[in-house]
Amino acid sequence: MRKKILFACFFAVITAMAHGQELQARLSVVTTKISTQVDKKIFNTLQTQLINFINNRRWTNDVFQTTEKIQCNFLLSLEQDLGNNVYRGRLTIQAARPVFNTTYDSPLINFLDDNVVFRYQEFQPIEFNENRIQGNDPLAANLTAVIAYYVNIILGFDYDSFAPRGGDPYFQKAWNIVNNAPESRDIGGWKSFESQRNRYWLAENMNNNRFALMHDVLYMYYRSGMDKFFENEEEGRTGIMNSLTYLNTLNTENPNSMILQFFFQGKNTELVKVFSKAPEDMKSRAREMLTKMDISNTQAYKEMK
Repeated sequence: MRKKILFACFFAVITAMAHGQELQARLSVVTTKISTQVDKKIFNTLQTQLINFINNRRWTNDVFQTTEKIQCNFLLSLEQDLGNNVYRGRLTIQAARPVFNTTYDSPLINFLDDNVVFRYQEFQPIEFNENRIQGNDPLAANLTAVIAYYVNIILGFDYDSFAPRGGDPYFQKAWNIVNNAPESRDIGGWKSFESQRNRYWLAENMNNNRFALMHDVLYMYYRSGMDKFFENEEEGRTGIMNSLTYLNTLNTENPNSMILQFFFQGKNTELVKVFSKAPEDMKSRAREMLTKMDISNTQAYKEMK
């Protein structure tokens, strides 16, 4: 049983919600780039089916109370109609974790996967079998494989943030999906040679002993850092500083790894607030590490007051 606090969701588009097992997810399908000749009711049906798939499926063996459910958001933005009921899209995944004794939710995941191709006909079954991920039609199976992959990544990050190596079973499940992913000419994102920033590399990093420190970082950042702020701000800041030191070591040993960029996405505002009130020596050390590891937000860290 884990304490959870509900947090506000992000997308101001047509959104539906259902109640289920471990997750309380909101999912939206955006179709503004799809031809008006395609009946948009199809995608309303898809949206409802995917919400039920995520929220009503049992993903773990643990029992979650309503207030313990993991809050997350999926935004599937369809970019192209490839014909024959096949679509190309981008999937945004967001998840946050409540901070102990507060109403604040710390970003856990904020990622855009820009390579999602799938086949969908209205009312077709939305199915996923861990033992037969390819299904009968790889293109039809790919969407649920992608969704199931990110559900397990969310579970892995969330569990790691509450207990040392608590997320291992879910990172292993994500890796299993990668190794047995649907294959087709149009399907991408599952292979190491396709990109340095895709589903393959994220799951590989989280299952590779070279990146074992990342699991310590997740636990330290949240349990020894964010969760301590309410009771002892100095202790909480020190915990986060220690996690950055681990990340710096990880970055030195594995430069330009996907997992570091994945970790930092969506965290710059939080980190600036954490260290803005830090003693000057700590602030200087934090700024030095952050500008080196989170290059896209260098200016925000340089201006940290």
